[in-house]
This record gives sequence, C-alpha cells and structure tokens, in this order.
Amino acid sequence: MSILVTGGAGFIGSALVRALVADGERVVTLDKLTYAGSLENLRAVAGRANHRFEAGDICDGELVRRLLAEERPRAIFHLAAESHVDRSIDRPMAFIETNVSGTAILLEAAHAYWRELDAAARGAFRFLMVSTDEVYGELGAEGLFREDDPYRPNSPYSASKAAADHLARAWGRTYGLPVLVTNCSNNYGPHQFPEKLIPLMVLNALDGKPLPVYGQGLQVRDWLHVDDHVAALRLVAAKGRVGETYLVGARNEWRNIDLVRRLCTELDRLHPIGAPHERLITFVADRPGHDARYAIDPGKIERELGFRPGVPFDDGLARTIAWYMAHRDWCEAVRPGAGRERLGLARAMP
Repeated sequence: MSILVTGGAGFIGSALVRALVADGERVVTLDKLTYAGSLENLRAVAGRANHRFEAGDICDGELVRRLLAEERPRAIFHLAAESHVDRSIDRPMAFIETNVSGTAILLEAAHAYWRELDAAARGAFRFLMVSTDEVYGELGAEGLFREDDPYRPNSPYSASKAAADHLARAWGRTYGLPVLVTNCSNNYGPHQFPEKLIPLMVLNALDGKPLPVYGQGLQVRDWLHVDDHVAALRLVAAKGRVGETYLVGARNEWRNIDLVRRLCTELDRLHPIGAPHERLITFVADRPGHDARYAIDPGKIERELGFRPGVPFDDGLARTIAWYMAHRDWCEAVRPGAGRERLGLARAMP
C-alpha cells in the first residue's frame, strides 16, 4: 500500500515526499501546481520507482476517487492548501474553494474508500490534516497556544484552515474516519517559496534590494525547521491517537525585526558586500489584521510521542541561507521574475 500526499510539490509537502521516498515508501503526490507548487521541489525523486506524481486538484472528486482506487493508500497526508495570508486578503474565494471545499471533497472520497477496506486495513488507515497555528488567532505578550484553545482566526487564510480542521474532525466524529490534526508554527528551510519572509530577505539581500519589514517588525513568530516538521508529521501518523490534535513547534520565538537582523548578520559572514546588510532594512506599511504573536506549547507531542526538534536554529538558519545562495536557479525556475515582493500594503512608511 502507498501513502498519498496532497500538496506534495509545495514547500512542506515536498520535504515530506522526499523523506518518505528516501525511506522506501511508495508515495503518490497530488498537486495542482499553483504558484507555490513546483516540480522543481520534487526533482530529487523524479524517476524513482516508488514515487508517482499526479497533477490535479483536490476539488476534482473523480480524480481523487480514481487515485484512491488505483493506489490503495494506507495513509493520506493532507497538505494541499492556498497558504499565503497576504494573498488571502486580496483573493479570499480561492482559499475557500481549495481549503474548505477541496478538503470536504477529499474527506468524502477518503471516507468512501476507507469504508470498503477490510477490517485490518481500516484499522491501520490514517488521515492526517496538516494545519497551522494561525487558526488560534492572536496571542498577547504572554501565553502559548494549546490544543484545547478556541479557534479565533483573523484572516481569510486562517479562517479557511480553521474550517478545514473542523471538517476533518467532523468526518472523524460522525463517520469514524481515523483522523488526526496537526497545527504547526512557522516553517523555514530549503525550497520555501521566494515570497515568504526568510527566502525573500535572503534573496533581496543577495541582490542588494530593500528588505521590507511590516510595521516596525514587532510581530513574534515561533520558527520550526521543515525537516523537524516532517519528522513530527510522520510520528503523529504512526503513533498519534486517532481523533487527537497535536501542536508542533520548536519553542523558538523571534520578533520579525530581530530575525531579519539575525539574517543580515549571517549574510555579512556568508556574503560580505563591504557594508552591513542591515542597512537594506526598510519598514513598510503593515498588512490588514496582522496578528501580533503566535507561539506554540508542544508539550503534548513531546510527552505522548517523544517529539524533539533535531535542527538547532542557528545551524538551520545558516544552512537555509547557504541553500538559497547555492540555488538561485531554483528560485528563478519556481517563480521567474516574480514572487519577490511583499504583498498586501507594501509601501514605505513615512
């Protein structure tokens, strides 16, 4: 039996696919190849006998049902989603279509498939809904998100992901589908789409362009290396309790401005230009409804499943910067001539 990964050509999905294929798993990747999904992310597994790529949309129920019938997966890792907050502000309906309607279509197909399995296969099957900490809304200066916190999404993106989480739980509770949910903190690492904070800052700095920071950069995020996130997903799918939610984080909070300055310091070392990169920082008008702080309490996944992040932040950040420096061709291939601006209200502060 195989493993189906939706959104497997994206940043996190492709990291999961590469890891599973490397370990000998039979993997089927389903991806629509929208702006943040690229076959370049799957180059390492291209041609591998244990990997199949299918270009398609989770909203296409006929395609999903066909894949399930052909591949007989023992698990579905559902990562397909529109995922950029700024884009959701400008184009919310695309997020509703993929993240809400697409998730419902996938769940319905998975339920019909699962119901027809024999008893042993039904017992082993897992549907993992991969989600975000943004569904919980905004934290003040203190406190951490926990699994039993109420959902308070503040953007079209986070609202669509919250809806998808609720649908997954509903299919588990109503129909018995073996569902688990994970909510992760901000990811970083190789292959992240160039408009995201860390790759954007690195690539702009390499080109001597401004480093646009929203507001005064005081927003706080909890950063997790993508390889650690992948390890957590696999652990939850293998050992997590059906019906449970697990928050995945690294206890690694940074204010945006401090992270950008840390990137500049590392770039001064790896790519000296005769002047500090920090001089390129430019403060731009904040985006609407920008949440002030996210931070995760990963105590449950640590206690129950023994999860521990394995990538120290300083090492992970240095390796990430070095990867982007060495893979400018990848950046142009996934988004030629674009994807290098902050979206939303990106104009200089007076």
